[in-house]
Amino acid sequence: MSSIWVRKIGIDLGTANTLVFVPKEGVVVNEPSVVAVSVEDNTVLAVGNEARDMIGRTPETIVAYRPLRDGVIADYRVTEAMLRYFINKASGRMRLFRPEVMVSVPAGVTSTERRAVIEATVQAGAKAAYVVKEPVLAAIGAGIPINEPAGHMVVDIGGGTSDVAVISLGGIVASTSVKVAGNKLDQAIADYIKRNYNLAIGDRTAEDIKIRIGSAIAMDDERLVMEIKGRDLMSGLPKIIEIHSVEVTDAIADELDEIIRAIKSVLHETPPELAADIMDKGIVMTGGGALLRNIGTLVFQETGVPVYIAEDALLCVAKGTGIALEHLDVYKRSIMSKR
Repeated sequence: MSSIWVRKIGIDLGTANTLVFVPKEGVVVNEPSVVAVSVEDNTVLAVGNEARDMIGRTPETIVAYRPLRDGVIADYRVTEAMLRYFINKASGRMRLFRPEVMVSVPAGVTSTERRAVIEATVQAGAKAAYVVKEPVLAAIGAGIPINEPAGHMVVDIGGGTSDVAVISLGGIVASTSVKVAGNKLDQAIADYIKRNYNLAIGDRTAEDIKIRIGSAIAMDDERLVMEIKGRDLMSGLPKIIEIHSVEVTDAIADELDEIIRAIKSVLHETPPELAADIMDKGIVMTGGGALLRNIGTLVFQETGVPVYIAEDALLCVAKGTGIALEHLDVYKRSIMSKR
């Protein structure tokens, strides 16, 4: 790998996962946005996969946590260390140049939050940092010609935020960002199991349930059953129970309803000409949340607009950073700020 020549890097900086894209090579890093820090001297011990395995399993001297909350930086220093790790991993220790880096930010980002991302990226070793809103990158990565004078709607359901946006002529015409996404769905599943079975389960188990048997619409499929292990809250001892897909649908219904409300609110704000375009072209869904069974069917039932799940939904934002970096002149209208 000719990593010493890497001059451009795209980063999909997510609450749950961070993906790093290098033009001509594709996604070179796809790891959880988790950092393990030593309590005593505040040093960073591990980042990414290694740190994720420590969540919920650390001794008192180590904390493993996600430095981004709801898509924005909650802990600046740790985010910078994490970015440095990802940039080094993508461009190699022997790099000859400081790379230009493009980072995704949620659609509802404030100017202060945006500046924090730029500064952290430059501090972490970038020569220049560009910031682009996630739905725009998701649209580029999903192959949508965003510079046309036509309306395109993107719904990007990530880990911390769900971004809904109507894009035309390279910019966002109407958008909203809600802090209900993958993590909140996991939380809702854990709460449901606690309420109904008196069983405490960890975040990873909850996510596992969502992926393996979760569905946005009730499915009466006998095969979608799963055994889960957790701690019985009455006895305090480990216990195994069986849970059915229909229960998961029930558990996440309110959260999905909030995402549907966000989609409807953006459709209400969309100018009529663009609304007509969206009726023709449909809604494109990206992000990990787009992989939930029947999510497209639910959105279609609730809005009446056809829905398409993007190819490689998880990678759309990362791919978008790569495409935008290679064609900065074409997408210059979409880039918010750089340094």
